[in-house]
Amino acid sequence: MCLNYNPVSVFVDPDLADAEKIAKEAISQHKMLLIAGNCWVHYVGRARSKLDPGERILIVKEDGSLLVHRSTGYEPVNWQPPGCIFQTCLKNGVLELKAIRRKPRESVSVFFDRVYMISSLSLKDPGEFALYASEEDMQKAILFEPSLLEEGFKPISYEKRVEPGFVDVYGLDKNGKFVVVEIKRRTAGKEAVLQLAKYLEFIKGRVSRETRGILAAPSIAKDVQRLLETLNLEFKPLDPKKCAEVLNRFETIKLEAFFKQGSQ
Repeated sequence: MCLNYNPVSVFVDPDLADAEKIAKEAISQHKMLLIAGNCWVHYVGRARSKLDPGERILIVKEDGSLLVHRSTGYEPVNWQPPGCIFQTCLKNGVLELKAIRRKPRESVSVFFDRVYMISSLSLKDPGEFALYASEEDMQKAILFEPSLLEEGFKPISYEKRVEPGFVDVYGLDKNGKFVVVEIKRRTAGKEAVLQLAKYLEFIKGRVSRETRGILAAPSIAKDVQRLLETLNLEFKPLDPKKCAEVLNRFETIKLEAFFKQGSQ
């Protein structure tokens, strides 16, 4: 049975001759190929391995990579990186799909004696993957570029140990007041506010100048602003994406400095 949902074609319970034809066409057209069936796998290269028969999923991607997945676990049990050359062969009632890599010379052969489903896919994926900063990265970004928090802020230390825990960033504002900063990567709730209040209370008892407590996060939860005002604390929006950009910029500067030193 064939189901067509452009750009996806799905063939359910095909015979092996049809499965070979579909696989060849998908690979020649640089489409993604998905096969579910009973298979076994041989690897030859830097070593040798053999995977006994079982029901698995084979994926061949547009870039020439191959992955064999079991029904559990997120890692493939066999795989080949992008750039493989593929061969298909139907012999003695067994469909073989072979992925060959030239450097280093190695190959993975997947043998099917039964195909439950085979699918050819033409997928468009222009989306850019972006993994923004963690709380530790946001902390580093403030140390590199204190103006992310506010103009005139001067960090003194970070991960400062106090009796209730560790202050993320500790410093002075432009007026010489001590500033205690609590950083949250996601929307900050009441728990973060109360945590900051404990840190500030500890610091107040040990310094002889005015102190401020700042909660830095992308946003705050509903009704948190009222609690901040009650406890005389402040909120400063801090964008993880901007923090990641700062870190990338400073990493580039460090690399450039390294290469300049090496060329001297």
